[in-house]
Amino acid sequence: MEETKPVKKITSGTKEWADYNVNCFKGCYNNCRYCYAKMMAKRFGRCTENTWKKMQVRKDILNKNFRKYNGRVMFPSSHDIIDEPKVKQVCFDVIQKLLEADNEVLITTKPSYNVTKGIISRFEPFRDQIQFRFTITSKDDRLLSFWEPNAPLFKERLKSLKYAFENDFKTSVSIEPFLDYEPQDLVEKISPFITESIWVGPMNYIARNNIKKRDIPQYEETRKNYEVPNLAKIYDDLRNIPSIRFKDSMALRLRARENGS
Repeated sequence: MEETKPVKKITSGTKEWADYNVNCFKGCYNNCRYCYAKMMAKRFGRCTENTWKKMQVRKDILNKNFRKYNGRVMFPSSHDIIDEPKVKQVCFDVIQKLLEADNEVLITTKPSYNVTKGIISRFEPFRDQIQFRFTITSKDDRLLSFWEPNAPLFKERLKSLKYAFENDFKTSVSIEPFLDYEPQDLVEKISPFITESIWVGPMNYIARNNIKKRDIPQYEETRKNYEVPNLAKIYDDLRNIPSIRFKDSMALRLRARENGS
């Protein structure tokens, strides 16, 4: 389902950020290894490993006339706004309709600088209705290239964040999943350009099967990031920073440790 109604009892995943989510493409060019949407699409036969990154437009969403929703709308949540003319045009048209219906829109993206500039240029009159939530999961391009193979590298994402901040748009960042063993340095790097919040959370899906032999060491190394002692250290180091928010998935793991389970 591409557009969901709010369910107050659910506070995990996208529900921690918005009451509704809208997507206008099937698949995502970024092709992130940990992507839950990709995993579910493969499981139910809607794509293969090779076809997921070939984005297909959802004409039903493109042609939809949106109403004013009772709550914030996240766009997109299962694909990205990539720097490709057709994708940008479709995504921008959907954003336009959401904003013209007077919705508050949370734009979530692993940001391309050209895309960020385009959004800011076109939607400047709607600035007060928009908040960016840029996904920046590491400063290490080696890790980004492995886990998020077709997404922009760190320098471009940071440049996008700075540009949005300097143009007086509301800015926030998702460091989920954090790919560095210690994301504290990344938090320090991005903090000067944040007006809202920085969300920190673990990788919720790490494959164990059908992994190429050469990739196994990277998967095993990344698992260490999310061992409870390291999560506890990160929590202690960051919890007093006003902008920091921890994803429920991280809080639940720490709570389980406190309860001895």
